Amino acid sequence: MEPELLADYACETGEGPLWNAAEQTIYWCDIPQGRMFRLDPATGEHEQFYAGPVVGGFTFQQDGAILLFMEKGRVATLRDGALTTVVPSIEAELDSRFNDVIADPCGRVFCGTMSTDTQKGTLYRLDTDGSIRPVQADVGCSNGMGFTPDRRRMYHTDSFRREIYLYDYDGPTGAIENRRLFASLPETDGFPDGMTVDAEGCVWSAVWDGGCLIRFDPHGKEMLRVAFPARKVSSAVWGGSDYRDLYVTTAGGNVKETDGEHAGALFRLRPGVQGVPEFASRIGLT
Repeated sequence: MEPELLADYACETGEGPLWNAAEQTIYWCDIPQGRMFRLDPATGEHEQFYAGPVVGGFTFQQDGAILLFMEKGRVATLRDGALTTVVPSIEAELDSRFNDVIADPCGRVFCGTMSTDTQKGTLYRLDTDGSIRPVQADVGCSNGMGFTPDRRRMYHTDSFRREIYLYDYDGPTGAIENRRLFASLPETDGFPDGMTVDAEGCVWSAVWDGGCLIRFDPHGKEMLRVAFPARKVSSAVWGGSDYRDLYVTTAGGNVKETDGEHAGALFRLRPGVQGVPEFASRIGLT
């Protein structure tokens, strides 16, 4: 199970990989540089298709648009190169930005922000009617999220605390409650970053400054570590026609001399495990 290098754009913070099932392509972004990319695994062709304001995370809308989560709490759709604002800003996030997001089974989006020097980050829920509300305060660095296969629980990572939490999740209302610790990493291992869940209910967590991807069983016990030729492994998502390909982003392309020759590149793993599709968002759609 060796990581396969697919594309190296030397991303400063390569993040948010997301499989587009309609196109059979993989998308990802470089957060601080305001760049977005896509790759066709069938041909190996890839391109940068967006250069603009910072994108901390994104989802695919059910109608085919891309929903971007940006600085100052701004949310916008991207279609044919044009941005349309959905949420202009969030007053509490004028000095911050979104960092990681996930659409839920009903088309809402959970979206988290970064801490600043003056305040902690927050996990928000953007509902399909376009309204947004905080659902978890006092977050160090809001990061990887996912749902259990039965859709009754949701994971959320706080990178600065080096912890992954598990919540009870209610599909009809989007409510999350009863937060408890799922897994944690010691300081020597790095920071848990983005994550995804496979069809067996196991969690794959990317480890920033740890140079690896960790697979946890449904009870939070470490099962496997896969090493990468990049120090900052940032996120992972399932893709391919049968969801057996695991696409992994990395960061540090601006400091390759310390973080690795292919820091900031996109990789693919074929671990012999089947994944599950991510959900589409339905913000503003009937």
